[in-house]
Amino acid sequence: MFHPAFLTANDIPGSYPPSYYAATANPMAPFAAPEGDLTCDVVVIGGGYTGLSSALHLAERGYDVVLLEAHRVGWGASGRNGGQVGSGQRREQDDLEKMVGRDDARSLWDIAEQSKDLVRSLIDHHDIACDWKPGILHADHRARMVAGSHAYCDKLRTDYGYDQIRAIDRDEICQMLGTGFYHGGSLDMGAGHLHPLNFALGLAQAAQKAGVRIYENAMVTGYDNGPTVTVTVRLAGGQVVRAGFMILGCNGYLDGLEDRVARSVMPINNFIIATEPLGDDLAGELIRDDVAVADSKFVINYYRLSADKRMLFGGGETYSYHFPKDIGSFVRPCMLEVYPQLRDVKIDYGWGGTLAITMNRMPYFRRIKGNVLTASGYSGHGVAMATLAGQIMADAVAGTMERFDVMARVPVPPFPGGKSLRYPLLVLAMMWFSLRDRL
Repeated sequence: MFHPAFLTANDIPGSYPPSYYAATANPMAPFAAPEGDLTCDVVVIGGGYTGLSSALHLAERGYDVVLLEAHRVGWGASGRNGGQVGSGQRREQDDLEKMVGRDDARSLWDIAEQSKDLVRSLIDHHDIACDWKPGILHADHRARMVAGSHAYCDKLRTDYGYDQIRAIDRDEICQMLGTGFYHGGSLDMGAGHLHPLNFALGLAQAAQKAGVRIYENAMVTGYDNGPTVTVTVRLAGGQVVRAGFMILGCNGYLDGLEDRVARSVMPINNFIIATEPLGDDLAGELIRDDVAVADSKFVINYYRLSADKRMLFGGGETYSYHFPKDIGSFVRPCMLEVYPQLRDVKIDYGWGGTLAITMNRMPYFRRIKGNVLTASGYSGHGVAMATLAGQIMADAVAGTMERFDVMARVPVPPFPGGKSLRYPLLVLAMMWFSLRDRL
């Protein structure tokens, strides 16, 4: 039975969370809820990056597409995340070479580079106002990690021809970030950051213009894919949608909709705070070059400056359905560990969201059954990869499977313990890793 826990546990149905992103979203009228049964070529479940990109690219190919979003487009992780558009896959190339071999590892790198290119081209082509800025600084919180970071820069430059990244030593990172918390790292100017909700809203507007029928407040409760080629999708309001293909783009909000995906894709919660505007001088002292930052902790700190010079700081995780009652107090210690000089700064916004991880942190691309495709489990690396996943699945529906097959060949093991034990085992594992962060 379908239990929409993550879709309903922490937020007002049909409303964006009270985040800095929602407060600064570009104006867009809501989409209507479905009033009757629908038929189409392809039905897309989920109005985040995966679903919106799938729908847009399918419509541009001439398909009749219906997109169903349980709340509002960009409502989930796509409208709440840290906005970082990173290079590569979630796992480093050394790991991927061991996991899938050098040839597929190279293909995975090329696919990841295409994901960044696609984000930039969509922003430019559709004139999406989402505060794009270049640069991500990867910061090592332990001195022992710096040599590995610098060696990985060399590997990317030598083996993969990637010349947009360079090593950073302790003196330089202290100057760049205005803190002595880090020991070195790397600066990737081929990566970047953006306003994630406005990027999602821009994709929705582009999809609508391309002919996609977008419906909000359209919660899917189940689907049937029997002996015929038609998929029948059931909605909470009693309507059904019949389509030749279905794309699942639900990520951390899949809940009980598809157990074959849920075995390998686990939801977790992450949180962000936004300070009051800091002013140009203080903001420049904290992040001199206006790049995004992601550090080396297993429970990662990620942060950047907003367009109006607030510190947007993400940190901390939970693994139950419910968010902390006071998100500001939950995240603030993570920020002060890096920037004690922000102790007296007011927190204007604090919000949470649900993302999805996999055991090996690689995305889960699969053909579930004939005419049902899914991509999810981006493990915190989804802004670019989820956007490209939509294009890849649109290609697959049209019969071009090369990139889909590369992604689907990546082994993504199921979480141990089945439905009853996988959450307790995940919590134990995450607690161990968080303890390791302190060593």
